[in-house]
Amino acid sequence: MKKEVIKFHELPVPGKISTKLTKNIKNKKELSLAYTPGVGYIASKIYKNEEYIYRYTNKGNLVAVISNGTAVLGLGNIGPSASKPVMEGKCALFKKFSKIDSYDIEIEESRPKELIKIISSLEKTFGGINLEDIKSPECFYIEKECNKRMNIPVFHDDQHGTAVVVAAALINSLKIAKKDIGNIKTVVLGAGAAATACLKLLLKLGLDKRNTYIYDIKGLITKRRNIENKTIRQFLKKDNISIKEALIDCDFCLGLSVGGILKKELIVNMSKKAIVFALANPTPEILPEDIKDIRKDIIIATGRSDYPNQVNNVLCFPYIFRAALDSRVRNISNYMKIETVKSISKLGTTDKEFGENKILPDIFDNRLLEYLPYKIMKRILKREENRIDIKIREYKQFLRKLNRDD
Repeated sequence: MKKEVIKFHELPVPGKISTKLTKNIKNKKELSLAYTPGVGYIASKIYKNEEYIYRYTNKGNLVAVISNGTAVLGLGNIGPSASKPVMEGKCALFKKFSKIDSYDIEIEESRPKELIKIISSLEKTFGGINLEDIKSPECFYIEKECNKRMNIPVFHDDQHGTAVVVAAALINSLKIAKKDIGNIKTVVLGAGAAATACLKLLLKLGLDKRNTYIYDIKGLITKRRNIENKTIRQFLKKDNISIKEALIDCDFCLGLSVGGILKKELIVNMSKKAIVFALANPTPEILPEDIKDIRKDIIIATGRSDYPNQVNNVLCFPYIFRAALDSRVRNISNYMKIETVKSISKLGTTDKEFGENKILPDIFDNRLLEYLPYKIMKRILKREENRIDIKIREYKQFLRKLNRDD
């Protein structure tokens, strides 16, 4: 596979993205319209009324995919240069699944305040900012401060995209297992950005924090430890117990940590029809075949495409950004994320193959582009947070046409 990956990225041209013209420039007349002298007239109009930037440039359909390379996939702090193929991949997904143009921007800056200044300075160019692979806990501060300063949405996908798809997958798994989110026992492996965002969202959906156990590299999060993360602090336990003990009668184990740490013997005593999301990449906390060796009733998901039930952010971020750009909201709010969770969940249950091996819609399901932004937009309009006039019927037609254009 390595040879195939290398060939894919190298040929016929290096990388995965490029730019293309949306207007013809075949003669001097068209050149004078596209650039000097004609473009000066457009620049003057925008100078007089900045809103015209959305009418005459690509800002309204343009997202920056930004990273400093401090937490790339499962590779860690490999730097901005090594993060570039990952960011290019993210741009390719934006274009493929929601027809959004994007540029990848890799920044050699690890100081949060300086990084915030750089990101904020890009507001005039882009309609939205997708932060990617920035290490925890800095990522929380950076996203929060950028959202405060900027009038375009800033979204850290490693946090919120993961949380949305995990929540949708859990809701559907619980339907299959016939369990209620308010009554389940949960064990979370990992306490970083993704785990924090997942827990925040799951609490809003009814997760019982009293029956939720969180483990990081040092063990169980207890009251004896100095934990600064406000979300994680809600789950502090009085007494320390091992992962093996916590997994006894556990209904849901969420892995957002490192590969191979969840051994077979640890899951033997989980509850009937338990749920395991082993989402470490590229190697899950435990392989699905190892689970099935000892517990065939467990519902399993991973982050990988070569197993059933892939929990993949691509089910979320292209469609949230589609609705956010089209409505020009300032922020991607909790209600937008919750609507996305519910809509992904519902779409998954309407699939004929819905069941233990198909808890989510396929990422190539052509209903996603027409359905998810439409549902999110309805909620935006209900909250009256749109900054441009939108007619929901016309928007539905726009999405349908967009879905047919290739």
